[in-house]
Amino acid sequence: MWQRPDSSLSHRYRRTEVHGIPPPGESEDGQRLRFQVELEFVQCLANPNYLLFLAQRGYFKDQAFINYLKYLQYWKEPEYAKFLKYPMCLYFLDLLQFENFRKEIVNGQCCKFIDDQTVLHWQHYSRKRMKLLETGANQQGSQTPVSQSTAATGNPTPTTLPSSLINGHGQIQKV
Repeated sequence: MWQRPDSSLSHRYRRTEVHGIPPPGESEDGQRLRFQVELEFVQCLANPNYLLFLAQRGYFKDQAFINYLKYLQYWKEPEYAKFLKYPMCLYFLDLLQFENFRKEIVNGQCCKFIDDQTVLHWQHYSRKRMKLLETGANQQGSQTPVSQSTAATGNPTPTTLPSSLINGHGQIQKV
């Protein structure tokens, strides 16, 4: 679990890599561990309840922690962003750069509102995404012969889905 840095650990947030060059003296294992820890932490920022936790414990008042959040902006670069499972974390990382947001997130109602909006977004996004997939599958299906299973059930088979939505194992990717 993430623990608040005391003054003896504050120097840790100032240790940054410049233009992809790691701090001097950091081993390859140390770099790998730092990458994993920072990846996990950045993804935790996608959870409004975790942001509330950090705010209520005063992390957003600690200048060293705010500097650390600025440092983590490198995750927005494509070579790092490709490792993120929850891209919404980058949006919250951007919001955390603003003092007004850091002050408001300490309010439980604000956190609940953000959480509710996130859930609504995913519900509607999933529906819209499924409609797009069905439309794409139907359009592609009209260009290829329709199998009996598709005609009988009305459900397209994975072979009629766009190839970008089928993973390397021939299964439909969850979106």
